[in-house]
Amino acid sequence: MLYMVYERFKEGAAPEIYRRLREKGRMMPEGLDYVSSWIDLDLTKCYQLMQTEDASLFELWTGNWKDLMEFEIVPVRTSSEVVEMMNTL
Repeated sequence: MLYMVYERFKEGAAPEIYRRLREKGRMMPEGLDYVSSWIDLDLTKCYQLMQTEDASLFELWTGNWKDLMEFEIVPVRTSSEVVEMMNTL
């Protein structure tokens, strides 16, 4: 299943976030897969697309970063999946 992860960086945290990322990587548990991400121009928000069959893995991953950012995790479908769903109605 796909998830859109909305990260709000704590004030001034961007340099530390990227230092930790360089040194330790994404620190995601096996089974939680990074797909892609986008950062706003102010370096205060990140939008990540991730994939997993076990949503409980998000708690393990976010625990590594919660000192630097807050998370909102939303299950999503692709547009093509929704079109296919709607075609069956």
